[in-house]
Amino acid sequence: MDLSLLKRKLRKDNPRWVILLIDLIIVFGCYLASHFIVNSFKGVFDVELMVKKSILILSIYLVAFLWMKTYRDIVRHTGLSEAIRIFKTVWLACMLLFIVSLGIRHFVPKDTVMGDYLRLSYALIFSHGFFTMVMLVAARVVYRQVYEMLFFTKRKSKHLLIFGASRPGLVAYAMLQDDIRAKNKVLAFVEDKPNRVGKNSRGIRIMHITDIDEQFVRKHDIDEVIIAVENNDPERLSRVTDHFQQLNLELKIMQPGRSLLNGGGKRQIRKLRIEDLLGRKPIKLDNPVVEQELKGRTVLVTGAAGSIGSELARQIASLPYHKVVLLDQAESPLYDVQQTIHMSNPEEAYFIVGDVRDKVFMRRVFEKYKPDVVFHAAAYKHVPLMEDNPYEAIWTNVYGSRIMADLSMEFGVYKFVMISTDKAVNPTNVMGASKRAAEIYINSCNARSGTNFIITRFGNVLGSNGSVIPLFEKQMEKGGPLTLTHPDITRYFMTIPEACQLVLEAGTMGKGGEIFVFDMGKSVKIIDLAKRMIKLKGYRYPQDIDIKIVGLRPGEKIFEELLANNENTKKTHHPKIMIANVCTDDLPEKRGLIESLCLYVQQEDLTEKNNEIEVVRRLKMIVPEFVSQNSIFSQLDNSEETEAKREITKDIV
Repeated sequence: MDLSLLKRKLRKDNPRWVILLIDLIIVFGCYLASHFIVNSFKGVFDVELMVKKSILILSIYLVAFLWMKTYRDIVRHTGLSEAIRIFKTVWLACMLLFIVSLGIRHFVPKDTVMGDYLRLSYALIFSHGFFTMVMLVAARVVYRQVYEMLFFTKRKSKHLLIFGASRPGLVAYAMLQDDIRAKNKVLAFVEDKPNRVGKNSRGIRIMHITDIDEQFVRKHDIDEVIIAVENNDPERLSRVTDHFQQLNLELKIMQPGRSLLNGGGKRQIRKLRIEDLLGRKPIKLDNPVVEQELKGRTVLVTGAAGSIGSELARQIASLPYHKVVLLDQAESPLYDVQQTIHMSNPEEAYFIVGDVRDKVFMRRVFEKYKPDVVFHAAAYKHVPLMEDNPYEAIWTNVYGSRIMADLSMEFGVYKFVMISTDKAVNPTNVMGASKRAAEIYINSCNARSGTNFIITRFGNVLGSNGSVIPLFEKQMEKGGPLTLTHPDITRYFMTIPEACQLVLEAGTMGKGGEIFVFDMGKSVKIIDLAKRMIKLKGYRYPQDIDIKIVGLRPGEKIFEELLANNENTKKTHHPKIMIANVCTDDLPEKRGLIESLCLYVQQEDLTEKNNEIEVVRRLKMIVPEFVSQNSIFSQLDNSEETEAKREITKDIV
């Protein structure tokens, strides 16, 4: 037969009845062989009787094949799961034949036609079952090997190492073996625990991580390492990745099985991401009360097209809400959220293009949907931009938050959750100070109505719009360098899902008046983060991609804080969530200052630079710990300006 014709036939998926027919032929052939072997010991070999009895054998196996649907498997994809199904199918057929034969022996006389045709030897049943199971699996394996030999032998085999010789490592190995197109060859399992080193698993040796050096990598032409461990301890993961990155090996990771239980996802091997190297264990909040809290309620999310708001919307969409109203002024990103939500849970989800600063419009939204729970995520967050546009920062972050809080009180909202930032703590920029002013106003509302006002405060979010990770990725795509504002700059980080879990948890446990903060572990040095990203992308630092120090931007801190100097915390039921104890003695006075500030930005022409100075001056009255850094507004922090602030404060109050 022409080789090209054979290839075309092998590539084509044969009709399922052809597979079933071939399986039955294998059953019949194994029956002939086992019948000959068993009866040759007796010296009796009746061909006619053998053929008649084969009708029962084939009928029972046909029923088993149809019941277990083994014929539906794609033969060239045969793996361990298909072999196990064949074993179960043959075992089922043997049990059925055994039961039939047992019944015939007890209820049908021996010298009758039915008694002769249906009476089977127990030795024959089980020896035939063994031969059939072996041949069915062997036939599929041979077919797969022939297929791979014809189509994949020209492809270069990829040499791999698997870090982790326990169950996750074996799962990763099985996944690699099932991927016949990739031609993966696992040369060794690698461990950092000496108790397993020197042993074999799946016929592959287990080596200590220190044995994997440049000479070993070069000798065996290693391409990549797959990390497959059940507990991704951050310190251990950092040590392991540092070791392999020094050898210029590509790193991939397989998600732990326990992390997929709630999401219902499937295990997969993917590239190592920077969030895998946060330096702390991922924060998991699995509180069933969250579901009960939102059950049957109407939920409004502002800023629903942003990084936090969109993930919050997706998480809420999986809960038993009554209605969910998603509002944002950004049309295209909101459309993307709409498509995502509609694919997962389209019921009672409403998408509104609108601005939280438009009080008339927002009142109509509250009148129409009557929300029970409000998650207020709408805000401007970029420090340098807001330093150049203080009016916009206050107009959105303070005035917009005031509108949302006032309407929530007016319409009897059950809970109002505001999403704040660690930049609100001892702020050095307009953005952080505006968020702190919003926190103060929200806190002042708690005692004025039955609405429970709650604040969540956390650090930088990995992968959010405009964050450092996407910026570094874009710079690497252009060949670098990565720009860093200061070599000592550090930040706290969390993933977007972690941040949204905090918001939902806070909305559940909050009783009103709390500021919830995360125990986010150690802060991360951004220069170390940049170096890790360079290595994760397969580049060398500084040979391929360098890092350039460009100086602090206006209003930027070197170190971020989650608590102010005069704040401490108290514990909650979750060890990673705390409540900040903030001073509330001057809330009425500061509420008045905020109302005056909002009135000022409504009335004045803030395109004038003098008016910008004035609006920031008034913001500093509300947030006295706001000391500008590397900014034109630093002029407001000298002693003369401080005295002037006191005089203006008296006039306003």
